[in-house]
Amino acid sequence: MELIDSAERSAVHLEMRDVYAVEEERSKLEAWRAGVRLDPADRESWWRPWLDLIARAVDRGVTVRRARVVSEPVSEYIRYEHSGTFTNVAAGEQVRWLPRRDAAGLCLPANDFWLIDGRRVRWNHFDGDGRDTEPEMSDDPEIAEQCGAAFEAVWERAIPHEDYKLS
Repeated sequence: MELIDSAERSAVHLEMRDVYAVEEERSKLEAWRAGVRLDPADRESWWRPWLDLIARAVDRGVTVRRARVVSEPVSEYIRYEHSGTFTNVAAGEQVRWLPRRDAAGLCLPANDFWLIDGRRVRWNHFDGDGRDTEPEMSDDPEIAEQCGAAFEAVWERAIPHEDYKLS
């Protein structure tokens, strides 16, 4: 949360996994599997601290973008994630999806990351089963530049959330 609060101009997030096993999402994923869907008209039922954080950043002029590289046909997890992405958009985040086959030829890092103001990288590390492990920070300008170039390359090819149809 502090990382997003520190952003002055931009916060971009590149996600490249087809499955995440993040503990705090477990009950929401199980509910989704049981047929529970978020109601766009009932904002109080889905607005949560993360979305407040994004809305505050956007309100102070920070551009927040997320690009997701996904295999097709998409995994169950990506279906779940896609069904709730309207909440990110409602908070002011811009989200795009890039089918993995369309990422061929792009030089992408091996890990998901956040890039703050084009200068600070937070690597998100996961184990083989998709559980998050210890994140890592980098202020190396060369790494930040490489991450920025990778994100922009994905962003240019990716499909806006409202136009991306699951396969």
